[in-house]
Amino acid sequence: MTETAAALRTVAHNVRAARVRAGLSLEELGRRAQVSKGALVGLEKAQGNPNLATLVRLADTLGISVSALMQGPPEGRVRVVASDDVAPLWTGERGGEGRLVLTTSGPAPVEVWRWRLEPGEEYPSHPHQAGVVETVSVTAGRMTLVVDGEEHIVEAGQTATFDGDAPHAYRGAGAETCNLIMTVHLPPDPR
Repeated sequence: MTETAAALRTVAHNVRAARVRAGLSLEELGRRAQVSKGALVGLEKAQGNPNLATLVRLADTLGISVSALMQGPPEGRVRVVASDDVAPLWTGERGGEGRLVLTTSGPAPVEVWRWRLEPGEEYPSHPHQAGVVETVSVTAGRMTLVVDGEEHIVEAGQTATFDGDAPHAYRGAGAETCNLIMTVHLPPDPR
């Protein structure tokens, strides 16, 4: 079985398990997450290729992290992950990419992402569930962070944080590639 097929089977299992735990039908999850019932049926059968926006909407609707949809069972006390070992969840038109490297466990998980944005390349994000806080730390280059329509320049060596429940976007700025580490702090699980 290829890595992609194995990853899709894990996502299929996790989406179905989270949907059942939440007591949602395919129709209701699809309506709330703005994903067609046909796409959900295919996803739960490990068919298709969901994009990052779809996974984010499903995770937000189910009240879990994107990585909770993608991760198999825990591997041990310490996890070491090389970002190059993780497939990009987003690929930009100019070669940029976003990789979800890992998510911490516990009652208030944190996702750790590595992003590369080429000049002028942009990733727009839908608002997340209330309580999500994002932090972006630029390690090289510069970016324009757009939150609720307002632009903020973040340069190498700077970190910005914001509430993720507003529309937001990340855009490569300047003439160099922008590299950044993003953390997504998720609200505690209400269960």
